[in-house]
Amino acid sequence: MAAHYIKKCPDCGSINLSWNREKGEVICKDCGLVIEDRMVDFTQEWREFDSEDAADNRRTGAPMTYTKYDQGLGTEVGRKADFSQLTQKDKNKFFRLRKWQYRISTAIERNLKLALAELKRVSSYLKLPKSVEEEAAKIYTHSVQRGLVRGRSMESVVAGALYGACRRHEVPRTLDELSEASGIDKKEIGRTYRFITRELEINILPSNPADYIARFASSLKLSPETQSKSVEILEMAQKSELTSGRGPTGIAAAALYVAALIHGEKKTQREVADVAGVTEVTIRNRYKELLEKLDLEKEIKKTKKKRKK
Repeated sequence: MAAHYIKKCPDCGSINLSWNREKGEVICKDCGLVIEDRMVDFTQEWREFDSEDAADNRRTGAPMTYTKYDQGLGTEVGRKADFSQLTQKDKNKFFRLRKWQYRISTAIERNLKLALAELKRVSSYLKLPKSVEEEAAKIYTHSVQRGLVRGRSMESVVAGALYGACRRHEVPRTLDELSEASGIDKKEIGRTYRFITRELEINILPSNPADYIARFASSLKLSPETQSKSVEILEMAQKSELTSGRGPTGIAAAALYVAALIHGEKKTQREVADVAGVTEVTIRNRYKELLEKLDLEKEIKKTKKKRKK
């Protein structure tokens, strides 16, 4: 295997080179010239036979993460120390050092300790992926550093950061779900979210109604055919500009309701509204718009005729 920066043999011009990793040599296979004999070996210098060996031999810790107040780089006095061999005087010394380590912390660190614990709790409740949790922790940390938390409750900023992270990673979660998980009014979460994204200059694209289809269809136990049809209806609605200016959850729920009627699956507007977290009136209005603009009433009538036969 040729070294990545040596293109050809300087003696014969051949590109047929061999890289001996053990000896650190680059040799020309055609003329036998040793082109390089002091290659750096970047592989690990130890052997490992199981996970315990791997953990003991590696000298690097866990990766940096914003989900910890010190990004995982901090140390703690006497965390895993064995005090059994120490005198009482030395023990007292360590206990005093540990106590002062807790006391000598900045206001930002204290805020992050509490806020990130709350963030993990809400993230776990909503079953969010680690990537969203990491992004939300990063947004919150930057908000604290910029002083955006001042004058606002910690919980509302955490919820706003999580909602922003969900939107960035296209993980569909509604304000109602975040309100239920955090105990904060959804209007407050929305205000905080808009304030944070504006101040931190975070660009977030509008929610795509199709992102909600899979979750809603799963909760309503609808068939894959109905799910595919609802996505098709949404694509038609977007082309006809029916989705602009309307809530993504409402239009997604209405598309599912129409698709269920077309495929003969009985679901009431109340059931669909409860799953989507919107009112029956919203479902009814979006449903009427879809029927009128996309001419879907014919397909529903065909399904009804087939069922009567």
